[in-house]
Amino acid sequence: MRRPWLLPGLCLLLSLSGAVAQKPKATCPHCPPNASCVNGTHCTCNPGYVSGSGKKFFTFPLETCDDATSSKTNKGKKELQQIVDQVESFITKWQTEKKQEVASAATSILRDVELNVLKTALKFPGQKVQEVQNSTVAIETRVVTDNCSEEKKTFSLKAQMNSLDIHCNDIVQGNIQGPSAVAFISYSSLGNIINASFFEEVGEKHRVYLNSQVVSAAIGPKRNTSLSKFVTLSFQHVKMNPSNKKAFCVYWKSTEQGGHWSRDGCFLIQVNGSHTICNCSHLSSFAVLMAFTTQEEDPVLTIITYVGLGLSLLCLILAALTFLLCKAIQNTSTSLHLQLSLCLFLAHLLFLTAIDQTEPKVLCAVVAGALHYLYLASFTWMLLEGLHLFLTARNLTVLNYSSTNRLMKWLMFPAGYGVPAAIVAICAASKSHLYGTPDHCWLNLDQGFIWGFLGPVCAIFCVNLVFFLLVLWILKRKLSSLSSEVSTIQNTRMLTLKATLQLFILGCTWCLGILQVGPAARVMAYLFTIINSLQGFFIFLVYCILSQQVRKQYQKWFREIVKLKSESETLTLSSKLGPDSKPSEGGVFPGQVKRKY
Repeated sequence: MRRPWLLPGLCLLLSLSGAVAQKPKATCPHCPPNASCVNGTHCTCNPGYVSGSGKKFFTFPLETCDDATSSKTNKGKKELQQIVDQVESFITKWQTEKKQEVASAATSILRDVELNVLKTALKFPGQKVQEVQNSTVAIETRVVTDNCSEEKKTFSLKAQMNSLDIHCNDIVQGNIQGPSAVAFISYSSLGNIINASFFEEVGEKHRVYLNSQVVSAAIGPKRNTSLSKFVTLSFQHVKMNPSNKKAFCVYWKSTEQGGHWSRDGCFLIQVNGSHTICNCSHLSSFAVLMAFTTQEEDPVLTIITYVGLGLSLLCLILAALTFLLCKAIQNTSTSLHLQLSLCLFLAHLLFLTAIDQTEPKVLCAVVAGALHYLYLASFTWMLLEGLHLFLTARNLTVLNYSSTNRLMKWLMFPAGYGVPAAIVAICAASKSHLYGTPDHCWLNLDQGFIWGFLGPVCAIFCVNLVFFLLVLWILKRKLSSLSSEVSTIQNTRMLTLKATLQLFILGCTWCLGILQVGPAARVMAYLFTIINSLQGFFIFLVYCILSQQVRKQYQKWFREIVKLKSESETLTLSSKLGPDSKPSEGGVFPGQVKRKY
């Protein structure tokens, strides 16, 4: 390869070439290292070496013979360097463009850079790894020529303190003939241009900003938008040790309007003070980055949650004991109340003790799965409560109460515990990695996974609403047909009250969680937290305190407790006085028995 410092040799070239012309039968010229003389007139490079000029035969005395691999490497890096320099000039121009023009230009340049980088890498397959960078862009490429002979092999590429882990099988892409390549590109200043203003998926409360460099990843020669395994991307933070570690993993999604940041197919794995790790299910022409929020947790909501759930736990355990011990009210309805109370008690207890225990990750995933199951089971028992309430109201007009009880006893346990188990099993089998987030042991919001919980909840609420309307319609007809049956009227009105309260407690309150958007989001958040954290208290109030039979049982238990306490105090006093003590003038002590000798 010609070097700038060799240009003075042109003078020698002219003189020597003239001499050769005058003496065509001269002896073989002096050949450079790694070259041999041919026919006494020309030189040629030995096998494995190529001339700097690219000619097979040469007479130029300052020609060089370089290692073939090294030569190709230098050429490959030179072409990559040209791409890097072009990107830098483009980024400088973008800073004066309008937002839509910037988005279109970003989509175009990201795609073109990836295509050119992959093309350059595949042009020189002998050089498996190439690295080039300047102050704006860093590139690393890797070429695979052995068709992934090593099983379970994962390649790691790095650029500007960011890294990409990708499985070899996704680079080779099946039956493609010839070499395959993966490119990893990091842009140090691109995030200042296509910034967080292009991210519109979260509400105003999430004041996002980019806290990493923008990176791109692509595979070739065949471009692929989906992968068999997730790729792992590690980002170094621009702003270290952020106060809030709430993060989003996003990628650049091209649209007709140009492009914007989107979270589809990318989700957060881990975040700490210096790095964020993301998993993504696609590459192609997409760039991936991370954004933080500046939203802090509301301490008032936290206090309300813990106080409300603590009160609910106490009320739920009292309600469960009431349903177990109060013989006068034990029936199918009481069994439903008991199972609902137990599920909510376990769910609230696990929420209070383990919702923030995000390490180790396996344990956090188990906690998230258990909470998913327990809350779904609670909603399933709420659905059975609504069904039983409807059947009870219907039985006011038709005499088939025994058949209703048989149906509920046969249905409730398989449905109450089996249906949520089936839903959780399907979710865990399909996307188990989405159980647990960096902040809480709950369902990840990425890839619509949260609908594994919200979907059944919305369906149960809608069905319970239908049951409620049917109950009101039946009870209205029943009340209009009653004349002087006071007890029946009271029972019917109490059933109407319970139907209304049950729909409110077991369904409407959860709708407040879905309504936490827009200007009223903060108000809805407070209402949702207050009402739902007090669910246990409401259940105890409706099914125990407002029940006349339960109140009578409580009075009976209270009298028995007072009596037992009085007898215990008397026996204690008697034991202190001893068996030989004389009674007072007023006779024996209360509870003391006279002895006959």
